[in-house]
Amino acid sequence: MKKIVLAALGLMAAVGLAGPLDTAHAGKPLTLRIGHPMAPGNNVTVGYEKFKELVEAKSDKQIKIQIFGSAQLGSDRVTTEAAQAGTLDMSSCSSPNMASFSKAFMAIDLPYITDPKFQDNFYKGLDEGELGKEMERAANEIGLQPIMLSQYGYRNFVSTKKPIRTVADLAGLKVRTTDSPVEVGVAKALGMNPAPVAWGETYTALQQGTVDAEGNTFSLLNDAKHTEVLKYAMDSNHNYSMHLLLMNKKKWDSLTPEQQTVIREAAHEALVWQRTESVKLEQKAWDAFKEKGIEVTILPDAERAKLKEMTAPVREEFAKQIPGRMMELLTATQK
Repeated sequence: MKKIVLAALGLMAAVGLAGPLDTAHAGKPLTLRIGHPMAPGNNVTVGYEKFKELVEAKSDKQIKIQIFGSAQLGSDRVTTEAAQAGTLDMSSCSSPNMASFSKAFMAIDLPYITDPKFQDNFYKGLDEGELGKEMERAANEIGLQPIMLSQYGYRNFVSTKKPIRTVADLAGLKVRTTDSPVEVGVAKALGMNPAPVAWGETYTALQQGTVDAEGNTFSLLNDAKHTEVLKYAMDSNHNYSMHLLLMNKKKWDSLTPEQQTVIREAAHEALVWQRTESVKLEQKAWDAFKEKGIEVTILPDAERAKLKEMTAPVREEFAKQIPGRMMELLTATQK
């Protein structure tokens, strides 16, 4: 891991990202750099492009945003370590990978801890309630400041190997996971063989047969062209994920109140827009799956109930490890 981090920092230095934290100077344009792993056109990517547009407009281009997507600066774990160290201003990290930094973020990753029918309540808790404040506290403890809690979506299981029409069909599949212990636990509970693989290497792993399944949003799978190798899918909706845009906390504290206000307002407006856009992009991805001839199984209620039952012990096990009030506040939004 040390070698990976050093390599990423070296790449950042090559493009002018490394060095001490900038300080805010009145009258001098401020440039902030974002590293994220998402593909062009993805709902997370377009959200950050909207954020950039709004920040620059609201600040009359006194604050400029540079975006390095598609894992140009490394995986989200690598860029988040760089943001902690202050060699990168902002990193976007998936909620599963945030578990490597703080167990508090495992709460979001738990199987079936959220339900689409309570999505508006969940958003309200994040945007206006105590849940958002608890997430900010957890991030601050690891040297990061949440800027935008981007919509990612509900993950579904997909396969290159065999039809996955029932829960039993998942057994035996070698599934790509993140480093999230929750994601690994879910795979094992379903009889799958988990294989943590960095996102940027997943397409090749599927293509070469290193893994034959993964769990992700249809939107990202379509944008990342995994539809070129996938053959089967089910709408498992087994967990919800976010991509958290995080700034180095010292960097955030160095900004003027006016700069912070611009960034907060732009992030909120971009997020509201991005959530609506995400629905459109997910539907577009479903249509693309059909066009590619990928067999998509809509799970009947009985099969979905089996998924929830089989993964419930994982949820219960990891819920005990989550510090603070995260679980209490998260479950309060699901009604």
